[in-house]
Amino acid sequence: MATPSAGPPPVSPSWNDPSGRLRTEVERLRDEATRQKDLAHRRADFWARVDIALGFPAALLAGVSGAAGLASVDARIPAALVALTAAGCAAGVGFLRGDTRRVANKRARQAWASVEARARMKLAKDQVDPDDLGEVLESRQVALAAYEGDDPQPDAPPAVPGR
Repeated sequence: MATPSAGPPPVSPSWNDPSGRLRTEVERLRDEATRQKDLAHRRADFWARVDIALGFPAALLAGVSGAAGLASVDARIPAALVALTAAGCAAGVGFLRGDTRRVANKRARQAWASVEARARMKLAKDQVDPDDLGEVLESRQVALAAYEGDDPQPDAPPAVPGR
């Protein structure tokens, strides 16, 4: 037995008017900014740990190998092995550039926080207009460029609102 169809399924009210679609897009951008901000924060922490985990042992081992090499003739071979280990850690620090990556992720975290704040400000309004969406999208572009270390263009919004 067939049931009579009542027409197409109901569409959510936010998709019925352009302002609702704009609001939904700004909400999506806000959620993306929140995720990206948290990810950049975790990455900055990771690269800080990598930098410390490789840099501190490199400095410590270099000092130990120098002292051991000068202490006695018999300690030269172990000192050379320790020096090679220190050199490997130092090379790893230089190759991975953890400090540069940490700074880039901190810059990106600030930029994504700006996108999130801007989207929240736009969503606090009764109606979202196309200019509001455009501003949020522009700040998103600045946040995407922050990973590359590019300075924002002179006419671009500041990375931190109010500054």
